[in-house]
Parts: sequence; C-alpha cells; structure tokens
Amino acid sequence: MGSPPAAKHGNRLDNDMRILIVEDEKKTADYLKKGLMEHGFTVDVASEGEDGLHLARSEAFDLIVLDVMLPGLSGWSIIKELRSEHIEIPVIFLSARDAVHDRVHGLELGADDYLVKPFAFSELLARIRIILRRHPLQQPELMRIGSLELDLIRHRASRDGILLDLTAKEFQLLSLMLRRKGEVLTRTAISEQVWGINFDSETNIVDVAIGRLRKKVDDPFRHKLIHTIRGVGYVLDEFI
Repeated sequence: MGSPPAAKHGNRLDNDMRILIVEDEKKTADYLKKGLMEHGFTVDVASEGEDGLHLARSEAFDLIVLDVMLPGLSGWSIIKELRSEHIEIPVIFLSARDAVHDRVHGLELGADDYLVKPFAFSELLARIRIILRRHPLQQPELMRIGSLELDLIRHRASRDGILLDLTAKEFQLLSLMLRRKGEVLTRTAISEQVWGINFDSETNIVDVAIGRLRKKVDDPFRHKLIHTIRGVGYVLDEFI
C-alpha cells in the first residue's frame, strides 16, 4: 500500500494543520468547513465514503472528521481500512447514531473521539484541539514572521507590539498566508480557503482583500512582508 500519509508530514510546515471532513450532508459539511477555516485550519471535504478513503490514503491530513452513514462506504469501513493499513491519522466520528454501543464500536475501531449530532461547533473545536495537542504536529497558539505575530486563540494580530485592527476575513487571510509563509499562494487557493469559493477571474475579491490587508500589516512599517508575484499570486515572506 506504500507509506502512510503521516510519513509525508516531514515535507510540510509544522503549523499547516489540514483536516479532512467526510460528510454527505452538504449543509453540515459547509458549516464545518467554514467554521474550521475561520479558526486557521486548511480543510478538504469528501461527500462519499470511497472518496474520503482515497483522500485519507493519498494525502497528508492531521485529523479526519468522519460521518458513520455515508454513500458507498461507511465510516466504520473507512476507519477499519485505515487502521489495517497502519494509517494512524486521528479520527473523530460525527454521527446521528447516538446509542452507547455505536459510540463504543467507533472507539474500538480506533477512533479518537465520537461526537453525536446535533452538536455544538465549539465543543467539536475543543475536541479537535485536545486531540491535536497529543499529535506530533500541534496547531500553534502563536504564529510569527519577523515582527508580525498572530494569536490564534485570542484572534489578535500585532506588529512591533502594536495591535492590528483586522476584520474576521482579514485575520483568516493573514493566518493562511502565515501558515504558508514563503509559499506563493494563487488567487484560486486563497479564494477557496478564505471564502470557500472557486476563483472567478472576472472578480477582484482577492486583490482587494490583499490591498486592505497591506494597508494594515505593511504600510505603517518600513519592512514589507506581503509581496506580489506577478502572474502567480501572493506570498508572505520577510526576506524578499
């Protein structure tokens, strides 16, 4: 079967936390993706069991939020396959099946946690953070580049010790760029992760947002961090 995805972590930035949601209810999947992205995670979604298993096998994720009842292949089957292949990605089951024997069964199959629908997003987020603290790659509470610092827990940004007045989207955009510092991000990648939409070349939503962010993060300071790579996208880098 080849190396498990966890082996790929060495090629990634330690603070680039990626979560896979395997959920067939579109409304629930969209809600989860939006909430997790707002808290700084990179999120992929699969709506069918086979697709979820394929992604879990082939990509590097730090955690999977997994429904039990899925088209094609159940959550039970997915975690059985992963654990039989020694793929130890942490898994949280998120299911409407609330019987004790279902929860016990999920944990016995190798899940790290089991949360029953309907659920409070704040509780899911707390459980994710607890699991990731036990994981070799923790999501940092603080991220820095040069004199810029982001506090992910308090949702605060500062530069040279001066608090930056950022909107929620600006904070999300800056945290994405900081997690991927030194990496050129295309407009498509930015629009998918920050707005959850495919990039439309007829709109300038990304360029406008970057412009506003620059006014707060770079304009008042001598050393610039946000750079345009003409024809490609944007990068956060202190050495350009």
